[in-house]
Amino acid sequence: MLYVNPASKLTQPETLHQRQSSNGVADLISFARRQSTIILGVMLACLAGGVLYLINTPPSFTAQATMIIDTRKNNVFQQQLIGDSPVDSSMVESQVEVLRSENIASAVIKQLRLTDDPEFVGPGGGLLGGLVSTVSGLLESDAPQSQTGLNRRAVEAFANRLSVKRVGLTYIIEIAFTSNNPAKAAQIANAVADAYINDQLNAKYQATQRASIWLQDRIGELRKQSSTAERAVVDFRTKNNLVNTGGRLMNEQQLSELNTQLILSRGLTAEAKARLDRINDIVKAEPDATVTDTLKNEVITKLRQQYLELKAREAEWSERYGAQHQATIQLRSQMQELRRSIGDELQRIAQTYKSDYEIAKQREQALERGLNEAVSDSQVTDQAQVSLRDLESSAQTYRTLYNNFLQRYTESVQQQSFPITEARVITAASPPLTKSKPKGTLTLLVASFLGLGLGFLVGRLRDLSDRSFRTTDQVESVLGVNCIGILPLLKPAAVPDTSVPVPSGAGASRVLNHNAEVFSEVVNGPFSRFTEGVRAIKVASDLANIDRPKKVVAVTSTLPNEGKSTIAASLAELISQSGARVVLIDADLRNPSLTRRLAPHATIGLLELARGSNTLSDVVWTEPVTKLDFLPSVVDSKVAHTNEILSSPSMGMLFERLKSVYDYIIVDLSPIAPVVDVRTTAGLIDSYLYVVEWGRTRVDAVAHALTDAKNVHEKLVGVILNKANIATLSRYESYKGSYYHNKYYSRYRDER
Repeated sequence: MLYVNPASKLTQPETLHQRQSSNGVADLISFARRQSTIILGVMLACLAGGVLYLINTPPSFTAQATMIIDTRKNNVFQQQLIGDSPVDSSMVESQVEVLRSENIASAVIKQLRLTDDPEFVGPGGGLLGGLVSTVSGLLESDAPQSQTGLNRRAVEAFANRLSVKRVGLTYIIEIAFTSNNPAKAAQIANAVADAYINDQLNAKYQATQRASIWLQDRIGELRKQSSTAERAVVDFRTKNNLVNTGGRLMNEQQLSELNTQLILSRGLTAEAKARLDRINDIVKAEPDATVTDTLKNEVITKLRQQYLELKAREAEWSERYGAQHQATIQLRSQMQELRRSIGDELQRIAQTYKSDYEIAKQREQALERGLNEAVSDSQVTDQAQVSLRDLESSAQTYRTLYNNFLQRYTESVQQQSFPITEARVITAASPPLTKSKPKGTLTLLVASFLGLGLGFLVGRLRDLSDRSFRTTDQVESVLGVNCIGILPLLKPAAVPDTSVPVPSGAGASRVLNHNAEVFSEVVNGPFSRFTEGVRAIKVASDLANIDRPKKVVAVTSTLPNEGKSTIAASLAELISQSGARVVLIDADLRNPSLTRRLAPHATIGLLELARGSNTLSDVVWTEPVTKLDFLPSVVDSKVAHTNEILSSPSMGMLFERLKSVYDYIIVDLSPIAPVVDVRTTAGLIDSYLYVVEWGRTRVDAVAHALTDAKNVHEKLVGVILNKANIATLSRYESYKGSYYHNKYYSRYRDER
């Protein structure tokens, strides 16, 4: 399978920008396809956990009561102490905490006798609650709990089930209580509200009692203080010639106006930002012309109408004249031009919206600066005005306090019998009709998303732990060499090859079987993926040795059983089919697998020819159809110094003689990692082809082998990924993987 090096300067079908923009999504999809089993398994396990949780968790019901803190009913003391909104907010939040306090909880527990309710003093519900109860029973003593312990346990359970929160910035408080019984939940929620109101009434009664005594002493003091303060205000105004402005300074009016304008400006800025975000989303998504009518732009509407007309015409002409007709192609070109025009118009609209947004933002910033300056000016107000304001405030306070104290003195005595509370219930709790938890849909959704995330994490860990070569990018980035071919895994032959002839004498013909197993794919599948990949290897080898009329090409690998011998034999057979004179040499002296497969009955071979004891015609085997010659290696016993044999002068002279006879010399060498033979052949070989088994050979093993064999690396044409699973390969190669299943590619090769 021919692979075009992405580092090549040749023009690619798609630009680098298009590839980078689509790589992210394509990589994610490829990853999901690779690890789909793990992802689905983890997600199903999490879903099973969610279902188990739903089955073992008893249903809970939440009843809700609503009350309001009406500050208009505050007594005179609170009106003087609480005047600004932040104080009101703090007061409401304080009341929320009062509702959550143990004092309220204890009152409700005592009123409803919840210490006798197993829901509050018994074990928790569900599988988890049962386990916790069992463990606690084993650790704790069997002695009965005291009343204090029961109250403590009931208060803790009560607090866990009670929820009190403020509704926004209002004075409304929601009281929610969760129980296994809907009627009980409503009863307790209402009891909490009543207990809070009673607590407030008691507090008011005690406060009014103390106030009555205190008022008598304060009235006399306030009369004198009020008179003194009013005289001080009159004297200060007269002395400093200050005019009464109605209690409000000019900078306060300015602050109010700037604040109002700032609020309006922020609204306009948010609206401009929303428009800008919307148009940016449309531009980034590269919308089709059929979806841009939502912008209500006349130019886009007109372009869209033209686009739709051309699209309808293109569909009609494609059906009538065919998709490759010149007129149809021209229509598609016009449609593409209209798409670009729509995109340009969208960009112009986006710039307009951006300008509006910047203007609104600048105006907002200007108002903020003005507001900050006004605030700064208010902090340095004239000392006389500050002093006057203090004096007026003091006088007004004393006068108001004096009048109110005098008016309320008699009423305060009566309030001891009927104090008024600020809180009142506006909606009483009623038994809920549906359970509040567990929520089945939400639980399953959370379990699904959690399982999906964990599945992706586990899949990512599996990807990171995979240290074998899977893609051409890995080969080029790790090894720094080109990947010149990806060969698919060959299916085993249906009928083993047993037709190798047995020579009967010294003059018997040594004939190779044309349909031998190592040749079968190249011979029987000339248009298969494997054969096309071998052609790509031949092209790369020829380009690397373009200045050599006689080419000596060696095939090696890191480890045994990576398919180097099959590739060497297939390459030799393919070249010989073109009419070139080719000899295939089995130079793997430690493990001559090609000899065992092509010439198992050979008695002499490469070693005898190198020693000069036999001639080339005595040892060579020939494939009769393509005239491919094969030079076997016959090793009766293990040879220890095979590297010295390959680097010997006699072997060099033999290769020189072979160059005078053949156009191509294809050499099957031993693997690099187990033995050192390959490193001694640099003087014989013009270029090397390096076979790596796809998905099996480890990256560090290949890198280490090539680092040690620098002379091989210098003459290396490229790496061949062998035994690739094409269906799985498309999940790793990202944007390039789609080509392996491209429907148009099937017209040029045989699906094997």
